[in-house]
Amino acid sequence: MAENEEIQKEIIRLQNFERQMQAVMMQKQQIQVQLGEIGLALEELGKANEEEEVYKTIGNVMIKSSAKDAKSELEEKKTLMEGRMKTLEEQEGKLRGELQRLQKKLQEEMGSSDEAS
Repeated sequence: MAENEEIQKEIIRLQNFERQMQAVMMQKQQIQVQLGEIGLALEELGKANEEEEVYKTIGNVMIKSSAKDAKSELEEKKTLMEGRMKTLEEQEGKLRGELQRLQKKLQEEMGSSDEAS
């Protein structure tokens, strides 16, 4: 009985890690989309004269800015997003390792409990 309870606890831990992995994957996907949009915006700003006026959105409001300032802000945002992506990739690697370890452990425990039956 105690072995079954231990297996149940491990299964719950495995499910929690799987949920965490899904959350990390969703966050990575959102950041990839944002990085793509930033890349396109930077590409267009690269075509503009630095002193040329452009508009940027902040919430529901569009604000006039120089191309130089807008480009600078986007490059800063891109750097932050890339840092966040790196952190998420590290988290993903740790979660994958833990998931594999737990899956192997559960397979071994379930195999040994089947043999004991």
